[in-house]
Amino acid sequence: MKRNSLFRHIATLGPVGYLPVAPGTWGSLAALAVYIAVKPSIFLHVLAVLLIIPVGIAASSSAEKALNQKDSRHIVIDEACGFFVAVLFLPFSIGYIFAAFFLFRVFDILKPFPVRKAETALSGGLGVMADDIVAGIYANLILQIWKLIFF
Repeated sequence: MKRNSLFRHIATLGPVGYLPVAPGTWGSLAALAVYIAVKPSIFLHVLAVLLIIPVGIAASSSAEKALNQKDSRHIVIDEACGFFVAVLFLPFSIGYIFAAFFLFRVFDILKPFPVRKAETALSGGLGVMADDIVAGIYANLILQIWKLIFF
């Protein structure tokens, strides 16, 4: 398998990015399923995010070229990364997991400032990944505040 083909498969999470309806949501759900199945320690979770970011940037840049489309809807590694950011340092509970998923998807779709700015100001794979990372940070911050106030 050539490097470009491998990066395209990473960027699309294999067949997930080619699902006909809402591939970004499916990419986030794939990450949610992995998160629940692995139930990573904080160390492993941080390590995974720190690894997914540069791999996602490289894979997304390569996939954009291979697919001949800027920020193709088939590229979903950014949604997976955004979800992993959204649940970072939160309690492992179904409530937090699904709240993080919901909030992340809302911020990713609505793209409030600076989410959209991160996407448009940066080019290539960095721009593809940046808006979802910022959307994940927004979701995480809301849930961290929730946790502080109510628990």
